[in-house]
Formats: sequence, C-alpha cells, structure tokens
Amino acid sequence: MLKLSRLADYAIVILVRLGEQEGVVTSPSLAADTGVPEPTVAKVLKLLSTHGFVLSQRGAKGGYRLARPLAEISVASVITTVDGRIALTACVDGGGCDNGVTCGLCGSWDTINQAIRATLESISLEDMRMNRTARASAQFLTKKPEEMHAGDTLASREIREGA
Repeated sequence: MLKLSRLADYAIVILVRLGEQEGVVTSPSLAADTGVPEPTVAKVLKLLSTHGFVLSQRGAKGGYRLARPLAEISVASVITTVDGRIALTACVDGGGCDNGVTCGLCGSWDTINQAIRATLESISLEDMRMNRTARASAQFLTKKPEEMHAGDTLASREIREGA
C-alpha cells in the first residue's frame, strides 16, 4: 500500500486550515481546530516555516500565516518537504536496488513514479480545500430529514463533526 506519512498528512491539514483563516493563527488554536496534538502542530509549523510555506510573527499577537496562497502550494511540495523525494521504490530515478539482486525491473518503476509525482504536483492545496468543501456540501445536501438538527447549516455541521 502506498501511504503518506502522518506528518505529511498533518502538514497538509495544517496548511489548508491556515489558508482558511484571516490574519495570524496560534499553534494551540490550530491544534484545537484540526485535532492534531499541539506539540506536533508546533513541530510541523517550524518545518513549514523553515521551508518558506508559512511566516511566523512573534509577540503577544503572534502566530503563523501562509507565506503564499493555497493555490500556489502543491501537494507534492509539501510531501517532499516533510518526507523527502517521492519515490515508490529505492531504484526509482537511478537509485540502487533494495533487494541486492538484479530483479530486471530497475527503471521500470520510473514511469509510474513520474506519473504519481506529476499528479501530486498538479494538485494544489486550494484544490484539496475546495474538494473537501464540495464533499461536505454534497453530504449535507443528501441528508435525510430525520438526520437534520434544528438550525442545521453546513458550517454548524462541519463544526459539530470536526470536518
């Protein structure tokens, strides 16, 4: 199974949430909003700050904000920052074989890896945000009457369900 690291997943979640906020946001506030433990949020924000994804502001009114819009940040750039290069196998892009034997497939994974990398580079964090919003709207609009809460709105439902 191909799986994103938990830290890369958290970084994307944190960046998208920052992109939805006005002004600066504190680490504890992001932790509360996302459900990611505060020490992990602080660690991710430090890494993202070092690599120019977020800007930090010190002081009583301090916190973090995006360095550039979500539309200008690709999923691939975040994954690469957190996890290193995107590679399905060790032998991708001329790397050595992990198996220590000649399997005959060295180089064959390059095409697949390039397609995955290109796809991740073509998806912005704004795309991720919009997809989440569209999915939440579709779920809200398909609710049965008995599933509705008094005064239910899309925003109240997202808050209640932690979306």
